[in-house]
Amino acid sequence: MASTLILISCEKDSKIEEGAAYFGGEVVNPRENFVILSKSKKVLDTVFLDESNRFLYKVANMEEGLYTFRLWAAEGLEYQMVLLEPNDSIIFRLNTLEFDESLVYTGRGARKNNYLINLFLDGEAEDKVVLGYSQLAPHEFERRLDSIRNHKFNKLKKFNVKNPTSDIFNNLVEGSINYDYYLSKEVYPFVNYANSERANFEALPSNFYDFRSEIDYDYSELMDFFPYYSFLKHHFENMALSEHFKKSDDTVLDVKSKNYNLIKLDLIDRLMINDSIKNRLLAQTAFEFISKSKNTDEYDEVLNSYTAKNTHVENGTYITEMVSSLKALKTGSFLPEISILDYNNRELNLKDVINKPTVLYFWSNTYSSHNDSHKKAEELKVKYPEVNFIAIHATTNKQQEWKSLILKYNYSKDNEFIFKNPELAKQKLAISPINKVMIIDKKGKIVNAHTNMFSIMFEEELLGLLNQ
Repeated sequence: MASTLILISCEKDSKIEEGAAYFGGEVVNPRENFVILSKSKKVLDTVFLDESNRFLYKVANMEEGLYTFRLWAAEGLEYQMVLLEPNDSIIFRLNTLEFDESLVYTGRGARKNNYLINLFLDGEAEDKVVLGYSQLAPHEFERRLDSIRNHKFNKLKKFNVKNPTSDIFNNLVEGSINYDYYLSKEVYPFVNYANSERANFEALPSNFYDFRSEIDYDYSELMDFFPYYSFLKHHFENMALSEHFKKSDDTVLDVKSKNYNLIKLDLIDRLMINDSIKNRLLAQTAFEFISKSKNTDEYDEVLNSYTAKNTHVENGTYITEMVSSLKALKTGSFLPEISILDYNNRELNLKDVINKPTVLYFWSNTYSSHNDSHKKAEELKVKYPEVNFIAIHATTNKQQEWKSLILKYNYSKDNEFIFKNPELAKQKLAISPINKVMIIDKKGKIVNAHTNMFSIMFEEELLGLLNQ
């Protein structure tokens, strides 16, 4: 009802600009009092909620297409997309406790967006079904996948009969349906449990990937739409592995293989036309290899290949600095100089708080995984009392905000810290992803600069640390 009132007020406003679009909403259980609006990675504005937790924003100089709105919800900073066209007046209502599931649009342009959000939600449920189908033989898997795609296209036809729609809407829906279908076929060899990836490739029908002739590597309308990017990521992984198998004796995917990643970088550079997506795919490939491989001797070759192909200065600088940081964090090195703050606002050097075998783990309230990390650390403390577990909030240096979180989640004050300069510390310690873990020996030397508390090998690493 409240959203409807906003819309009525908007439509009665004599100052409504012809050709502009209006976008607003009501946020139930807001975690913060603002919404961030953006278009193609460019932030348009930060819009504050009023006392009723509502807002209304005019998009002037209207460029039709997908827009993104972000706001803080139960699981951290969440986002969703909205299709805006000239003269739209779209209002949403959502509950931050059930972000996507509670999202509903009203107003002029609402029907197309409700269709898109339902397509997204149906896709999440469909993924589990397709995963089950992926254990079938290739021909039967294909038959069932074709049935799902045909059902979606029939549903779109029925919607178009009752609702006048635009080309951009139909292109988005058709693109989403097709690229979801293509994605399922690309990941099939990786999620079918029958054999190794090499054996799965060899068992595929000769026409299994005929759809690749229909791929648009410059699909600007879908540039910001997650099904398209997700497809491209897995598409290049698949093709790179297939090429890698031709040149090696490997039978399974090794994401830390230098040659596999070099092939992937070359394929992305050769085939992608859209520079924005190309740079993102190149950066992701280089980042994933560098963050997962512990062989620092191979970093430079991958970095050089990436640098020669990348045209995004900021991405290039970030990857280059990450390589430098990881080289400095090799096993046997001491930690760099990093200033931290404890719960009593005392400034300390990170190295000075390490006086016995230590696990450093990082967290941020932006990601819900921080509770899992803390629970895991508490379990390990009981099993390994000789090891110190130190938690560092990696994304804020605001004392009061951080202290409120410590109290809210009932974390121990003794082994919780924040960085004095989070951005500098994250760069020096190569903290990405945010939930990475470091193991340090009693002398303050690095044993493993990039591990995972949830790995089945983690406790073996701790035993090795204690037996030094």
